[in-house]
Amino acid sequence: MKPTDIKDPEYFHKVVDCQYACPAHTPVPEYIRLIAQGKYTEAYMINWDSNVFPGILGRTCDRPCEPACRRGRVEEEPVAICRLKRVAADNKDEVKHLMPQGPFAPNGKKIALIGAGPASLTVARDLAPLGYEIHLFDEQIKGGGFMVSQIPSFRLPVSVLDEEVNYILDLGIYTHFKHYVDSLKGVLEKDYDAIFVGTGAPRGKDLPKLPGRWETDGKNIHIGINWLASVAFEHTKAIGKKVLVIGGGNTAMDCCRTSRRLGGEDVKVVVRSPFADMKASPWEKEDAMHEDIPIFDNHVPKSFVVEDGKLKGMTFEKVEAKYDENGKRSLVPTGEADVFFESDDVILAIGQDNAFPWIERDCGVEFGEWDMPIVDRVTFQSTHPKVFFGGDAAFGPENVITAVAHGHQAAVSIHRLCQGEDVNDRLPPTVNLHSQKMGIHEWAYDSDIAHDKRYIVPQADKSITLKDRKKEVELGFDPLTGFKEAERCLNCDVQTVFSEVKCIECDACVDICPTSCITFTHNEENEMQLREKLKVPALNLKQDLYVSDTLKTERVMVKDEDVCLHCGLCAERCPTAAWDMQKFFYNVTKTYTGCGK
Repeated sequence: MKPTDIKDPEYFHKVVDCQYACPAHTPVPEYIRLIAQGKYTEAYMINWDSNVFPGILGRTCDRPCEPACRRGRVEEEPVAICRLKRVAADNKDEVKHLMPQGPFAPNGKKIALIGAGPASLTVARDLAPLGYEIHLFDEQIKGGGFMVSQIPSFRLPVSVLDEEVNYILDLGIYTHFKHYVDSLKGVLEKDYDAIFVGTGAPRGKDLPKLPGRWETDGKNIHIGINWLASVAFEHTKAIGKKVLVIGGGNTAMDCCRTSRRLGGEDVKVVVRSPFADMKASPWEKEDAMHEDIPIFDNHVPKSFVVEDGKLKGMTFEKVEAKYDENGKRSLVPTGEADVFFESDDVILAIGQDNAFPWIERDCGVEFGEWDMPIVDRVTFQSTHPKVFFGGDAAFGPENVITAVAHGHQAAVSIHRLCQGEDVNDRLPPTVNLHSQKMGIHEWAYDSDIAHDKRYIVPQADKSITLKDRKKEVELGFDPLTGFKEAERCLNCDVQTVFSEVKCIECDACVDICPTSCITFTHNEENEMQLREKLKVPALNLKQDLYVSDTLKTERVMVKDEDVCLHCGLCAERCPTAAWDMQKFFYNVTKTYTGCGK
């Protein structure tokens, strides 16, 4: 194999598993170290630069970083990255003065943002300091998009949401709330230099062909996202005592937990898939069951049961999952008798679709499969050069952090378009790599490996929270527990950097490595052959091998990046300083860097 090119910023970026897995590529270990030092404001601002909504995401993120966390591979549980983000948000000082301060010198360009969700707000945050006149349109009464209407207050307090949304609106954004845009042609006819569509996936799926669906007046059969919005804006304040929630995603979990707070005493979740295949996050399922909500899996809806125009419940067919050799699942009836569940109300949370009735099909924006706009996955530009999409509106339902990532890149494209530059010319990341050496056995970071198990986030007593839909359930880590959890981080961004010209091949690093991830061996042309001959075979193909240039013995040093603890023992033990611990900082370059003076 060829020597590893560590000058390629993407090589070490991939080693920082949590940051690499984050759609917005937040520098996770950097802000966790600051939390451990009690520097909450600094940790918050590093988050704000990347993910824009630290307090919101510290409560609601889907956490793609945590399954990737190295700690989960070498021990049982990953670091509680998401909840540490909340520690920074909850304990920060005043931060407004660290953000860009308007008014900004106008550059003569006007941008329309349709939909006030996280993608549009990110575009506004990135472009406003550059002098763009930003006009934000939304049919709701305030900014936040689905974060307002679909995330219950017991998970995301209104005060936290409004605070972080207002950080952006206070940049001088022209807001047009309670304004439904009913024509893209109409917007295009105005003097906007670019238009960004971040309207989400606003249409919840129904079961229109299920027997009995239309035999009632419809008052007791609800579409999940519409019902959550109705609760959020206080149009709906109660529900029946017996409630069925159909679906297995996070929206279903929000619906069932909200039902318990609005008077539902017997609330059941019914899902067609096996429990393990449910789309809901594991912690969301745990929270629902903690609130005494049973989940019935492998039940396929068969009919609504209606008597004299009144909903009585639903029947379900019991199935089991069968998987073919390619892992494709089929749901096969078990032959058991149908199951009937009595209910006063049914909430359908079986998925969401995009809806663009306001976009004329002859305005230059082409649509493809599933009636979705054709959008470039790098630039987020549609087939109309002035129209960009992001968030759920671009490629279908995802999550807040993905919408933020879309917003950053769309802002880059819009800025390039308005400056007459090629939108396909992307910005390289900001990268730094420097030694942490302070002495022979002393580092500028805490290299000790804590062996603590993952700390549990405390919750308010459910006897209190189930009586008040606005009472936040999770209490968050206190500063001491936050420090202890932060110490579990393995500092994966502090890289082991090897210099073959200094190496005397004494194998001291091999002897002291606690995970046996270093091997000196003869090179192989075939990567799998090299992986299999290491001291401990490197079988995780998702993580690269670090291969040195040829040494004097014609061997090479090979390190399995997958299980390295970044403990620094190899560098401490090396008699010639062939190993060094160097902190790697990687930041996605945006149109605006984020932190003001």
